[in-house]
Amino acid sequence: MAQRPKQAEPRPAPRLYLATPPVSDPAAIADALDAALGAADIAAVLLRLADGDERSQINIVKALAPVVQKHDTALLLDGHASLVARGGADGAHLRGIAAFSAALDTLKPERIAGAGGLPTRHDAMTAAEAGADYVMFGDGNSRDLAAVEERVAWWSELFEIPCVAFAATTGEIAPLVAAGADFIALDCVWQDARGMVPALAEIAPLLRLPEAVL
Repeated sequence: MAQRPKQAEPRPAPRLYLATPPVSDPAAIADALDAALGAADIAAVLLRLADGDERSQINIVKALAPVVQKHDTALLLDGHASLVARGGADGAHLRGIAAFSAALDTLKPERIAGAGGLPTRHDAMTAAEAGADYVMFGDGNSRDLAAVEERVAWWSELFEIPCVAFAATTGEIAPLVAAGADFIALDCVWQDARGMVPALAEIAPLLRLPEAVL
């Protein structure tokens, strides 16, 4: 696992990683998702599948993959590594070392394997050494913003593998950007009464790096 060079170039501003609500009907979110991807710089979409039979879940992925991918955005499944290829997704996000390790042979080398649910530094390093394309902090069941900031700052200082920081609210974005996140994951914009596009427009300035790290 490569460490960041001591004289690294100034890092770029982080990009967005948009997580969906649990989806059972792709038509219910397709238009909003398409509009959001057309209005903001979103690197990846994490598709959370509602409970259901495998065939129905594959059909959901197949319906939304073209919507996402036409914007040059990666579509990742939240778990369900076995459905990635059959649905036409670009990869999967796995929570916990056990789930991540079990999915590697299914995903690599053609598809993205992201690792989250990493409660310890050792877990994060283990995932990276095993071949994670990114590590995510803050996506666990219990979270403390200060702890997420600390973990992001530690990772961004030492390692080249990208770090995704999950922001539970828009108020958490700026601190996580300052801590050194390469990507900001969020799902709170789906609940914004103004709609996704205005919510994302308001978020864009929060992704700008503090002058001290430019």
